[in-house]
Amino acid sequence: MSKRRGDRARNRKELGQKRQKKVRVVPEYVGTAMMSREGFVFVRIEGQEEDVFVKASKTRGALHGDTVRVAVTQEREGNVRRRSGEIIAILERSKKPFVGILHIVGKQAWVLMSSKTMPYDISVPIPEGGVRGMKVAAVVDEWPRGEAGPVGHVVDVLGMPGENNTEMHAILAEFGLPYKFDKAVENAADAISDEITDKDRAGRKDFRKTLTFTIDPADAKDYDDALSFRKLDNGNYEVGVHIADVSYYVKPGTPVDAEAQARGTSVYLVDRTVPMLPEKLSNKLCSLRPHEEKLTFSAVFEITPLAKVINPWFGRTEIISDYRFSYELAQAIIDAGDHAMVEQFGEGSECGIVPDEVKEAVLTLNKLALKLRKKRFAAGAVSFDRPEMKVDIDENGKPIAVRQKFSKEANWLIEEFMLLANKNVAEYVASGGKMGGKALSNAKTFVYRVHDEPNLEKVTGLREFAGNLGYKMGPIGSGKDIALSLNNLLADAKEKPELGAIQILALRSMAKACYSTDNIGHYGLAFKFYTHFTSPIRRYPDLMVHRLLAMYLRGADSQSLDYYTAQCKHASEREVVAAEAERESVKYKLVEFMEDKVGQEFDGHVSGVTQWGIYVEIEPTKIEGMIPYRTIRSDFYDFDEDHYRAVGRRKHGVIKLGDPLRIRVKGTNLEQKLLDYELVEPEHENDPVPSEDEYIESLTEAPMPNRPRKPGRAARKGSSTPRKGALKAEREKLKKGRK
Repeated sequence: MSKRRGDRARNRKELGQKRQKKVRVVPEYVGTAMMSREGFVFVRIEGQEEDVFVKASKTRGALHGDTVRVAVTQEREGNVRRRSGEIIAILERSKKPFVGILHIVGKQAWVLMSSKTMPYDISVPIPEGGVRGMKVAAVVDEWPRGEAGPVGHVVDVLGMPGENNTEMHAILAEFGLPYKFDKAVENAADAISDEITDKDRAGRKDFRKTLTFTIDPADAKDYDDALSFRKLDNGNYEVGVHIADVSYYVKPGTPVDAEAQARGTSVYLVDRTVPMLPEKLSNKLCSLRPHEEKLTFSAVFEITPLAKVINPWFGRTEIISDYRFSYELAQAIIDAGDHAMVEQFGEGSECGIVPDEVKEAVLTLNKLALKLRKKRFAAGAVSFDRPEMKVDIDENGKPIAVRQKFSKEANWLIEEFMLLANKNVAEYVASGGKMGGKALSNAKTFVYRVHDEPNLEKVTGLREFAGNLGYKMGPIGSGKDIALSLNNLLADAKEKPELGAIQILALRSMAKACYSTDNIGHYGLAFKFYTHFTSPIRRYPDLMVHRLLAMYLRGADSQSLDYYTAQCKHASEREVVAAEAERESVKYKLVEFMEDKVGQEFDGHVSGVTQWGIYVEIEPTKIEGMIPYRTIRSDFYDFDEDHYRAVGRRKHGVIKLGDPLRIRVKGTNLEQKLLDYELVEPEHENDPVPSEDEYIESLTEAPMPNRPRKPGRAARKGSSTPRKGALKAEREKLKKGRK
């Protein structure tokens, strides 16, 4: 009997052990939901390179921007090319609104979505002033169990779709960005005195009689930095970098400061600036306009003719700017040299010959800037010279041209002296004022602008890609090696068709610059110390830097590390949001610009390759659109992620980054800011586009990607859609005759 009991106990133990072995620990993470219009989600987890894919049926009602807890049920291994999981809890709903069209039936209303990141319409109370068909911004409050869609409320009535103001306000609303100041903030700014008294001047170094001028874009409305120039008796030069003393006017804890801190930065849309500070400060009180006395915070350097910096000085100053130059006018002086004559060289100035002192200052500063620039690149700075395109608009905001902006010596002049000020301010604090190139182990808390070293795996991928194009990239054993090899590679590819592709991959290998209290240096600039000191009108971190520097110059103790670490994180996040909004406004205007060009053909180069299609930048505007693989008549294409290319299944043709292509503009979607191109194939123009069955079959055989190249845009074609979801979505689109 006892033997049988012992056997049963042993069996139970063995069975328990077997069951125990089957239990699998599922890792859980907190992240942000990034939703596609098909309803599936990628959960982005801070500090992790790869997102977690969640199919639509496993999202538990999470929406774009929500903070969620995700369980990873499948890791990336073997033939599984991405990790996936399910959302197990919504920790916090996003406070950012969704933009859509107000639809009213009787006493009920909905916000109808046509968004890349929101597939569900929102039920809302009828808003005051809302009219059916208007574009509105709505916030989701909840998604009650059993309801077909989320429930929320309208936070802003934006206007009628298609109107320029409506669309720009819609972009701001979509990113949770304000487009006006509260009355209390405006009143607080207006209450700041614009009179400069002896009390304001007390303790400041006086530069009012030193030659001083500003150089800015021709259409600039605020001038937050100025340069002063003076020849010294010993043959050296005194160069002052003078920055508007915003911290003197904007005090911590005031309504103006609280609003600036929340905004974090000014936002520059195509047709307007959304300032961080009210106009009284940004365009008047703290704008270094010519012939007006201004209070400034300055970095002043004695510099030798060989551009060696001696005796930097930092402190509060007062200036009067003598001239206001545009970049074009400053460049005209540089180009003309000693014979400089320009049509108008300063605001309110008569036409004529440039005064000798101005000519000498500009030409000398240019020579010094070129030497500083040369030293910087010799030290390992990375040179990315990607074309920057500007959209010209008329008085109604309609795009009339897209042109390339070129940087010349006048731009470099300002850039190098701003970099010099930023670098030296950071070194002063980090070194405890010793300026010996070595940081103190107990350095006082400060706000740095940092940039980590590149991702070695991505640099290796770039090296292999360049090798396939016939380029030999140098050693990549250290950060400095990588910088030198990158610069040489980009120089070798200059003015060649593949340059754009190489630049894209090089940029992807780079870390993102951000704000931090941990000084790790700035890799891209090759600086051990770096901060942002030069733009407190438009960047809150610069305002924090001014405050900290002023305190430390007075001998104050180190400030709270926890507080400034949190502020750096917030400022970095606001910078990303502002950049995304700026890009969206540009994309909107580019699509609008292309609306009347449907059917036209352009030459271009492949700028991206994804699971679902090819991105092409056309010449000369660099406007990017997508060619879906299913519209290519000559073959079915598979995405070869490892080699940044698409390969034809039947004819084995290859389309890779940088390849020249001829495209036709097929369609525009202004609401979603999308451009569709089609490949011009003269020998296949009469061939039919692949049928639905053929296309579906090609989808089921195609390899799955790890992560979309561009989360918002790639998702629109389902670049990371799971097979079943993709097939269902694509069938519905094809049946409805949609692209």
